[in-house]
Amino acid sequence: MSLSLIIKREFTAKVRNKSFIVMTFLSPILFVAMGCLIAYLTSLNNNELVKVAIHDHEGYLKKDFKDSDHIKYIDLSAMPVATAKKTASEQYEGLIYVPKVDSLSMLSKKVEYITNESPNLDFVSDIEDVIDDKVTRNNLRNLGFDYNKIEKAKVESQVHLSKFSGEETFKEGSIIKMVIGGLSGYLIMMFVIIYGNMVMRSVIEEKTNRIIEIIISSVKPFKLMMGKIIGTSLAGVLQFIIWAILGISLYLILTGIFNVQVGAATSQPAMAEASQKAMEGIPLYISELGKLPILTIFICFIVYFIGGFFLYSSIYASIGAAVDSETDSQQFLLPIILPLMLGVYVGFFSVISDPHGTVATVFSMIPLTSPIVMLMRIPFGVPLWQVLVSVTLLFATFFGVVWFAAKIYRIGILMYGKKPTYKEIFKWLKY
Repeated sequence: MSLSLIIKREFTAKVRNKSFIVMTFLSPILFVAMGCLIAYLTSLNNNELVKVAIHDHEGYLKKDFKDSDHIKYIDLSAMPVATAKKTASEQYEGLIYVPKVDSLSMLSKKVEYITNESPNLDFVSDIEDVIDDKVTRNNLRNLGFDYNKIEKAKVESQVHLSKFSGEETFKEGSIIKMVIGGLSGYLIMMFVIIYGNMVMRSVIEEKTNRIIEIIISSVKPFKLMMGKIIGTSLAGVLQFIIWAILGISLYLILTGIFNVQVGAATSQPAMAEASQKAMEGIPLYISELGKLPILTIFICFIVYFIGGFFLYSSIYASIGAAVDSETDSQQFLLPIILPLMLGVYVGFFSVISDPHGTVATVFSMIPLTSPIVMLMRIPFGVPLWQVLVSVTLLFATFFGVVWFAAKIYRIGILMYGKKPTYKEIFKWLKY
């Protein structure tokens, strides 16, 4: 049996499977519908008017709290404090209690926000901002300064960025690089986990059904393992493409029907201002996108995807051959998941802050993490020699792992009725 026939068999078996067909077309519908539902419910929640009571008998702050589209302040200062607390607990979201103090500067430690529920942290920050502004103005006035003049004297500087070649850049361009790199690395991690597990389950299923005993009589274990990996990966690519097309199409349709916008929690004025700034920055973003090595990013994505997926899938296949059920495989999956998680964490916490630092560079060379970390680094510009060394190490490790995995696969595929240990698997490598 040739490798192409095995690949065709695996691919056909996957795409004709009822669960594969159902999940291929149902998953994007469920995810997009859930996202739109959450956004819609969030928009409804933000349209609710929240009423907050204020008890400020001396009038220190009550004039500084301004009503907005979502918050209305009710003055209960004329009531006794105990009555105001009882009224607020029954009728309002909470009570801002401003006690009598000897000096306005003491307000920074004396104001209370009383509520029965866990307070909204953004709202608490708004209260603190009002207090800070009031106390600061009072302190400056006591020192003989004019706060309004100080405000007018403040300047917002903007540093122009450029390269030594004279080419201008802008700081928001780093966001584009972070998004592209992060998305590429995250996609590879998800693809490896989802479809690597699919390879493992396929091996376990055939082993459990004893079909493998018939297949192994006419094909070498190595060829069978590679056929499963390639066939499953092709089915996965097809499923991923369908998900992307259906997901984007359904999102556009549902958001048009229900008029739901992501980020509905933002107030209308703020949203309008943000939209205006975004529109003004579009030419800069387009210009920055044009400067990115798009072709290099695409080629590297394909190369690292192939190397990373085949590397991990060979490990998944060997695990599937060594165990009799998915339950038994759990003890062997942690060593696979840890490098992937490590790559993501290093990417988001190290590459973003310092893409050319020692940590980012080292982990972009280590084969188990390089498919994720290197893809996050490439948009920031990586020397060609580092990419070549990283790819060489990745594929050299892949061939080495495949050689070891094939030995485990050859013996484990015919082992039944006993849970393997790491010690036994190590012995299989010697055969």
